[in-house]
Amino acid sequence: MIDFLRGTVAHRETDYVVLDVRGVGYRVFCANPFAVQHKDGEEVTMYIHYHVREDAHLLFGFTTREEQSLFRMLLDVNGIGPKVAIGVLAGGKPEVIASAIRQENIGFLTKLPGIGRKTAQRMILDLKDKLGAMSVADDGGLSILEAAAGIANPAADAWSEAKAALMALGYTEAEADRAGAAIKPKLKGEETVDAVTKLALQALFQQSLR
Repeated sequence: MIDFLRGTVAHRETDYVVLDVRGVGYRVFCANPFAVQHKDGEEVTMYIHYHVREDAHLLFGFTTREEQSLFRMLLDVNGIGPKVAIGVLAGGKPEVIASAIRQENIGFLTKLPGIGRKTAQRMILDLKDKLGAMSVADDGGLSILEAAAGIANPAADAWSEAKAALMALGYTEAEADRAGAAIKPKLKGEETVDAVTKLALQALFQQSLR
């Protein structure tokens, strides 16, 4: 069983990073590959969930123990597999998602990728009493994510929603604005919120290397 890996990021794609651990490249699927922070050549630690199925052995990685723990809890919910669970974690910090579950905020939960009303209800039923101290997000953090999901402001354009999602992931408003300025020339106005968010994360990653 692999609990964590420590190495340098050798490559990134939209859904995974390749972590170089002493010359061995591990493909690690994660919620936000371009949000994995590191300086060029600096080691990073990713906490791992090792998932085995008949046709593949997959590694899912997280930058905190809280993400790892919430991912494993989500897998215990009927109807949620690894791909859906990693999509849920892409929606924001674990404490914010946990707060939505404890508050039985079905409106917010159903805006997460792959989560319908019945699955949201099962999440609440199965996890509400198991989350413990993880549910410490304040209302402000939840409001940011609701805005990003199109709940607080349904008329917001793709960038404003993507910006809210970046801030929910821990970036400052100034960092988000710099990323927005960097990607603005690339936008055609037809991109989804998810596509804009990924472009912004790529821009933030490139800026971190300068």
